[in-house]
Amino acid sequence: MLTLFRRHLAWKLFLSYVIVVLVGVVVLATATSFSVPAAFERHMAGMSAMMPGMMGNSHSMEMELFANYRASVTEALSLAVITALIAAVVASYFISRQVVNPIRTMMNLSHRIAEGEYKERLTISGDLSQLDELDQLALSFNQMADKLEKTETMRRQLIGDVAHELRTPLAAIKGYIEGLMDGVIPAEGNTYQQIHDEINRLQRLVDDLQELSRVESGAFHLKPELVSLSDLMDTIQNIFVPQFIHKGIQFQIQIEPNLPPVLIDKDRILQVLTNLVGNALQYTPSGGKVTVQISKQRTEILISVSDTGIGISPEHLPFIFNRFYRTDKSRARASGGSGIGLTIAQALVKAHHGRIWAESGGEGKGSTFYFTLPIPKKNL
Repeated sequence: MLTLFRRHLAWKLFLSYVIVVLVGVVVLATATSFSVPAAFERHMAGMSAMMPGMMGNSHSMEMELFANYRASVTEALSLAVITALIAAVVASYFISRQVVNPIRTMMNLSHRIAEGEYKERLTISGDLSQLDELDQLALSFNQMADKLEKTETMRRQLIGDVAHELRTPLAAIKGYIEGLMDGVIPAEGNTYQQIHDEINRLQRLVDDLQELSRVESGAFHLKPELVSLSDLMDTIQNIFVPQFIHKGIQFQIQIEPNLPPVLIDKDRILQVLTNLVGNALQYTPSGGKVTVQISKQRTEILISVSDTGIGISPEHLPFIFNRFYRTDKSRARASGGSGIGLTIAQALVKAHHGRIWAESGGEGKGSTFYFTLPIPKKNL
């Protein structure tokens, strides 16, 4: 019996309700036993004052009347207690079921989720703004299940994407090696250079995946320092100006005057800017224009990278920061990158307590990437 109560919440609730009722019964009976004699004496004294001739010399009659009165009170009280106890037991049973059934359903559903079944959800009744604690718990449980399902979907997609990314250079290397072994491909410097390029592609992919793993797990440490944004842009110019000139693209940097320094990890923010400017360079045709603008927006520094390139269609915008996502599905790694640069950039900006997003007028209308960096309070 004790095991039954220990292992089942419904029985615990039921027993707790019964105990509360029994305590109430004991208190009621005890209070009645103490209060009945005093009440009887008080009423008898009142009757004696009103009818002195009848009540003055009748002690035996008073005792008999008290005994009958006490018996009637006890009988009425006993009947009321039994009725209340039965009603309380029945009510406790149904109330405990109402409390326990959702919890039991949640427990069964959690077991199925632990086994990899993410489709089912708990039913929530009523207006979301007027939920009780159990419905709020069910809502939180559903939100957790949604996130777990998305995480599992992303995990499976990541495995597939990594396999696809590795398969392409490996297939090329295997083809070259088999060609060399069969004598179909000449053993000359160009052949070895192509094999070397494919191996470099593999190495870059592994490095990108390693970096992605670090930033998404938070297994990296920022080294914040006060950095002048003008100095940061000078570094970007030194890196990219020759490439823009070679491709015939106009590159412009516009910085609002008197901007305060920002407390950042310079190398990490350079990594973000390099990714955004590099993407703009890659996807903007010759004769186009790329502009970097920096301005102050209240308590933040807003940095934007705009281009006049191929643009992004509206249906792709919500997903461009996802791992391995490419707006052009036919684009190979050699021309389209690893597909995780923006994911890394997003994680780095968030680590600096900033925001990052993208806007575009559609295909062929260019795109703009924005990200913010907080200004130190003492510089506001």
